[in-house]
Formats: sequence, structure tokens, C-alpha cells
Amino acid sequence: MFKDGIGIFLWKIAVALYLIANGVLGFTKAGDYHAILTNTMRFPSIIATIVAVLSLIAGILVLLEMFTSMSSRTLDYIALGLAIIWAVYIIIGIVSWIMGKSGLNIWEMLQRLGVHTMVLGSLLVIARKGK
Repeated sequence: MFKDGIGIFLWKIAVALYLIANGVLGFTKAGDYHAILTNTMRFPSIIATIVAVLSLIAGILVLLEMFTSMSSRTLDYIALGLAIIWAVYIIIGIVSWIMGKSGLNIWEMLQRLGVHTMVLGSLLVIARKGK
């Protein structure tokens, strides 16, 4: 269970909980993704729902990687695909902030960027591409 140490274990748990919670909240239209994509970027609600589903899948992948000995190329490719989508999401958020559409100050943006960068790093580690 602690094959990579307690620190990485806790980091992965935190990322998994964050992803799962945001996935569930995305379905209730109260999540971070829904607010950013629909209110700020003016994307249709279906896009926010798709991102919520991807977040839920990513959270489950983090848990699977932690608690099973699953080591398949399929899991690696799914995690890598989600990491690429996550990177695009980060870029959309940065562009939105630069264009002044997000309504966030520098500290709120840095906080959001930090969280999403941790999620991206975790997905890359799961995909075995970040090691």
C-alpha cells in the first residue's frame, strides 16, 4: 500500500478525493468545472458534464492504481489521455484569466493553478510517463 512512501500515498489520496468530489459536484452544476466552463468560458453545459465525468474517471483511476496491482497498458493510456485533457483544461483556465474573463485575482488563480497542476502530475505518474 505504501510502495512509494506515505507522502505520495497521502498525495494520491488527496488528488483522488478532489477528482471524485469535483466529478460528483459537476453533475449538480455546483462544481469548479461547471462554473469555469459555463459561466466564464461560455461553453455549453454538456461540456462541463463531460469534464465532470472525466474527473470522476480520473479519481477512480488514481484509486485503482494505488490499491490494486493493476499494471496494464490500457490503464496507462487512459491516464495519459486524461492528463492531456487536463493540460488543455489548465491552458483554458490560464487564457481565461489573462483575458480577464475569470473574475479571479492573482492569488485565487495561483491556488486553482496549483491544484490543477497537482492533478496533472498525479495523472502523469499513474500513466507511468511522469517518472
